Amino acid sequence: MASISRRYSQFFIPTIKEIPAEAEIVSHQLMLRAGMIRKLAAGIYTYLPYGLLAIKNTESIVREEMDRAGAIELLLPGVQPGDLWMESGRWDYYGPELLRFQDRHKRESCLGPTHEEVITDLARREIHSYKQLPITLYQIQTKFRDEIRPRFGIMRAREFIMKDAYSFDIDEEGANLSYGKMYAAYEAIFKRCGLKFRAVEADTGPIGGSFSHEFMVLSDSGEDDIVSCQDCKYASNLEKAEVKIRESGSTSIEKEEDLQIVDTPEMRTIDEVTKFLSIGPEKLVKTLIYQTEQGPIAALVRGDHELNETKLRNVLNVQELTMADPETVFNVTGAPMGFAGAIGLKVRVLADFAIKEMKNMVMGANKNDKHVLNVNEGRDFQVEQYADLRMITSSDLCPRCGGKLIFGKGIEVGQVFKLGTKYSTALKANFLDKNGRETPIIMGCYGIGIGRVVAAIIEQSRDENGIIFPVSISPFEVTILPLEMHESSVRKVAENLYQHLSNLGLAVFLDDRDERPGVKLKDADLLGIPVRAAVSLRTLKTDSIEIKLRSKPDLRLLSINKTPEAIKEVVQSLYDSLK
Repeated sequence: MASISRRYSQFFIPTIKEIPAEAEIVSHQLMLRAGMIRKLAAGIYTYLPYGLLAIKNTESIVREEMDRAGAIELLLPGVQPGDLWMESGRWDYYGPELLRFQDRHKRESCLGPTHEEVITDLARREIHSYKQLPITLYQIQTKFRDEIRPRFGIMRAREFIMKDAYSFDIDEEGANLSYGKMYAAYEAIFKRCGLKFRAVEADTGPIGGSFSHEFMVLSDSGEDDIVSCQDCKYASNLEKAEVKIRESGSTSIEKEEDLQIVDTPEMRTIDEVTKFLSIGPEKLVKTLIYQTEQGPIAALVRGDHELNETKLRNVLNVQELTMADPETVFNVTGAPMGFAGAIGLKVRVLADFAIKEMKNMVMGANKNDKHVLNVNEGRDFQVEQYADLRMITSSDLCPRCGGKLIFGKGIEVGQVFKLGTKYSTALKANFLDKNGRETPIIMGCYGIGIGRVVAAIIEQSRDENGIIFPVSISPFEVTILPLEMHESSVRKVAENLYQHLSNLGLAVFLDDRDERPGVKLKDADLLGIPVRAAVSLRTLKTDSIEIKLRSKPDLRLLSINKTPEAIKEVVQSLYDSLK
């Protein structure tokens, strides 16, 4: 990708031998050790020259694929007026991650964590007719999100480099085409980056919109849980994963038994109550009280299931959703936490679909130290709405085909959204259609974390000795190691090879330090440059140069005269493997 060549002696690359104590995951450790980044403050990093080259190579791939998909690059301001965010309704909703400040005129502003408001403002000022649509605009720019707990180096930083694109269309059909183009562009980008990835269905979160996919790099160190089907193409992150409603195979109807209140002293947890009553957790119902901007609500899930707050928030269509404090729980139920039940509640009650199939269930009695047996919906309490409210489990089946589900970990490197008219309606970004009617523009949003891509590559492509860069991202394509710099014959061959390869258009890194061979070889492995060419007195005895791929264990000797062209062919084959 890059065509620049450098000498180690004229480059700034402060490597570290020991594993830094501050680094929690391998990519963070290796990026510090390989002299790619240095920490300035919590979640804020300096990109050193070696790291910046990897970032720039990633950006080049992104630009090429975005341009190929018809998107047009621009650059939006990093500082954004608070008025725009208030107009969209996100000034308060986005929360403390939005770094707010006032300028000297006391005007509210923020550092941009994302650019939906700014790009929509541009669209409403400049796009007036259907003849100007469709169009997709993108930028690569630094963002800032005031993460409460930045960690994992640039994987979860407060300041980060992001590519964000926005599509503008006249109708749903056009919006679907734009979404499809970006989806395909993302697949091409991540493939060229040498990543093993999976596109999964995702929640839209604070960005909003009707539909979204996250692109997940498969890695055990990933923060996100993902679930996929081994029989079909279904894949989702855990918070979005749908639960397939199982059809009851029984035709018999369990008889409703009489209510019975039992003493359960100091027994608040599922484990405590089920052991005391000698029942399975699937017979018990958890009544969870939440606070929303619309007031408190109750959500019911089976004792062996976990409530999915993302699903609950979406069903309620609320922005605020927090577990109720003890005082609110007491006001709603009349009992302390741990003894809540659905009987007699005066708040809105929602329940997971699994509750619908239950008979003679056990739940809190809304009295201290008491539970109630043989509770039945309809007779003893009412559910306002049934919905899929729980986390999917390994015992569930694929919601699409009924196949077996596989659970794993992933690193989110990109996300695509169908925004619809969320922002164009709020900011009045309209256009005149063919009939002269004013219509809101239909939008899409598409983001890639550039630094995250580089970190994810390292998480996925490394060994105990260091990084194994794919050739498309590597800061250099070839590293030359003259193993005895004090020998003029070794220096001469290394210099000639450096010049020849550079003239062939390759990005070459010449380790011209007067260091021991072991030091040079260890650093070469740490830096992860794809092709290594070692020159030594031993190889010169046979007029050869030793060639090794960083990703392979085997070595081979090539004639000095044939080495440059052979290396160029090897580099090209590495690029071809990423197509």
